[in-house]
Amino acid sequence: MTLPMPTLDHVVVNVHDRMDEAQEIYGRLGFSLTPRGYHSLGSVNHLAIFGTDYLELIGTPPGGGGRKDILGWPMGLNGLVWGTEESAQVAAALQAAGVACSAPNEFTRPVELPQGPRDAVFRTVRLPNEATEAGRMYFCHHLTRDLVWRDEWRRHANGTVGVLEAVIAAEDPAWLGGLFGRMFGAGAVRAIAGGVRLAVGLSRIDVVDPRELSARFGAAAAPALGRREWMAALVLRTQGLDMAEAALRAGGVALAARTPDRVLVGPEQTMGVTLAFVA
Repeated sequence: MTLPMPTLDHVVVNVHDRMDEAQEIYGRLGFSLTPRGYHSLGSVNHLAIFGTDYLELIGTPPGGGGRKDILGWPMGLNGLVWGTEESAQVAAALQAAGVACSAPNEFTRPVELPQGPRDAVFRTVRLPNEATEAGRMYFCHHLTRDLVWRDEWRRHANGTVGVLEAVIAAEDPAWLGGLFGRMFGAGAVRAIAGGVRLAVGLSRIDVVDPRELSARFGAAAAPALGRREWMAALVLRTQGLDMAEAALRAGGVALAARTPDRVLVGPEQTMGVTLAFVA
């Protein structure tokens, strides 16, 4: 029993207890962020909402209170999240495929709207942290989608409209490819140069070896920090490269590279993740 072909719900950048700094940095990167959210789990967040997915900054309150599990990972890209409307069936399918996961867990986040406050409600099914040292992987079931994908939060100075690709570096890409194959079926995973690819709706997750990561991003590649597997980069669709570059330069962000095909920002500018903007 395998899951249907996955869709990408969101990607997560871990900023520890430095959310004020992260909010300022991602504002200068040209993202329009939602007001600060406070999860019933104890974490805090800001979102950059795109067309059908989003980027989440996740952290703890100042001083590291709240979710200690967030502090146990390095800062940077730390979460890849698939979407689902059937969280209970996802958990059952994973278990049947021999993939360890949590039972569906529900939590909330207050959202302030002009007509008054409401609670955004989420139900997640998580792979255990020890499943991979690359980062957290889980499924998210939105019970209140209208409180997340709101038009007023989808307009970004850098022109971003969606996540094209998340890149995981791994010394043995085939291992994660095997995990994805057990989850979604062997046909969902195919070989690419230096690794494997999982199609995720309009997006993809590439798992590549360190040599391929360096070939793609050069000196702007996010470092391993002692890990055999790590979430390294995001490739974001933008309405135009000139628009992205103008927003970054207006924010005082140093570019790692600008080519006819992309604008590249290194991890030292983003709290740990390589960002590539492509048109």
